[in-house]
Amino acid sequence: MTDPSLSNPDLIPTTAAQRTWRWYHFAALWVGMVMCIPAYTLAASLIESGMSWSQAVGTVFLGNLIVLVPMLLIGHAGAKYGIPYAVLARASFGTQGAKLPALLRALVACGWYGIQTWFGGQMVYTLAGVLMGQPLGGDPLPGLGISAAQLTCFLIFWALQFWFVLHGIESIRKLETWTAPIRIVICFVLLGWAWNKAGGFGPILDQPSAFVEGGKKAGQFSAVFWPSLTAMVGFWATLALNIPDFTRFAKSQRDQLVGQAIGLPAPMGLLAALAVFVTSATVVIYGKALWDPVDLASRMTGAAVLIALIVLLIDTVSVNLAANLVGPAYDFSALAPGRISYKAGGILTAGIAIVMMPWKILASTEGYIFTWLIGYSALLGPVAGILIVDYFVLRKTELVVDELYREGGRYSYRGGWNGAAVIAFAVGVAPNIPGFLNAAFPAAFPEVGAAFKALYTYAWFAGLAIAALVYGVLMAGKTQPQLARTAP
Repeated sequence: MTDPSLSNPDLIPTTAAQRTWRWYHFAALWVGMVMCIPAYTLAASLIESGMSWSQAVGTVFLGNLIVLVPMLLIGHAGAKYGIPYAVLARASFGTQGAKLPALLRALVACGWYGIQTWFGGQMVYTLAGVLMGQPLGGDPLPGLGISAAQLTCFLIFWALQFWFVLHGIESIRKLETWTAPIRIVICFVLLGWAWNKAGGFGPILDQPSAFVEGGKKAGQFSAVFWPSLTAMVGFWATLALNIPDFTRFAKSQRDQLVGQAIGLPAPMGLLAALAVFVTSATVVIYGKALWDPVDLASRMTGAAVLIALIVLLIDTVSVNLAANLVGPAYDFSALAPGRISYKAGGILTAGIAIVMMPWKILASTEGYIFTWLIGYSALLGPVAGILIVDYFVLRKTELVVDELYREGGRYSYRGGWNGAAVIAFAVGVAPNIPGFLNAAFPAAFPEVGAAFKALYTYAWFAGLAIAALVYGVLMAGKTQPQLARTAP
């Protein structure tokens, strides 16, 4: 018998009829999320830091190969039991304690959802200007700081996504499946356009690494590589937690394993290579490197600019819905299952995106918002470590699913909270806080010690390892693998 305060129709295990996702659906999901503006521009920061194009692409690929591991491990529970992330977390944090990691995941997703919606609105703004033959312009509105045209374009893009919010996760699956092949073709078309227009790929490919002997940063490769690798891992670290929200719809365990393995590391590395090749060609075509695909699209002529901007719009919708809507929709639902459904959670996420006015956050933080959001990996890494140790090491992948939805059972611990998980989480986060504050607010926290800065270089790895170790020690002998029983 499930407790109404812990379950609703969206949180209970998926039925066999709902498990329709095959491996190619997961591969398409990842291709859809990978093909986005932030992922396209990732290589830019690495090349600007001194890496050669091959080092930059290799770092992106390796980072995504690493994050694939927790993605597959945590996704296993979703495919086996049909439960979302917010419910899986109850096994380790407790029936009430699980609201903590759910809320943490939801908040960062809301931040990303708002910012990606703003970027999408800017693309609508650019597209409208191209179609009208001149920039829209206009004076900033009092209190908002953006023009009426910018606000209108933001709300248009918001409304476009809202249709998918109302039509549920199945509509998102269909969007990803049908658009993924189109975007792959468009990428090669863009590559061919750049090659033809520039007569080759140009200067960036010829640029050697700054870390080689005699280079500007000779011998400093490790100092740049490790924080860059952590950032690459952090790019998808949030999704590594709530991947059960998708794998719970998998037809089989093999489908989620094969689909994710095909869909994440290789496409991410290929997109980085594409970005490098095309940007290198823009140096020849326009006289400077254009890493921003929206800027590049706006400089094209004829039908090319229209096609490019429409594809970018589809890309942004796809990644925003999959990466930043599904997770918080389930997480908000888990906070109050009796009052908040998956759809209501999605509406709440979309509403917060407007209220937060993401353009003001971007302007006021002078770009540090990205340090904030990517730095969240330091906060979520410990959660991943706890989930993996609890599910694989302590419980040997066996859960009594009925009791995840009932107070007073084995997952209620003390008052619904597992003190061991809370302590492990706190211990895993604590060492990274000084480095995080220094990275996000350097002017306010300039005196952070070198040791803390160095540790923050490995924030996600350190947080995951520390929390996993502490949790394993505190729970040793207290959790025995149980014979799994699925909820009806």
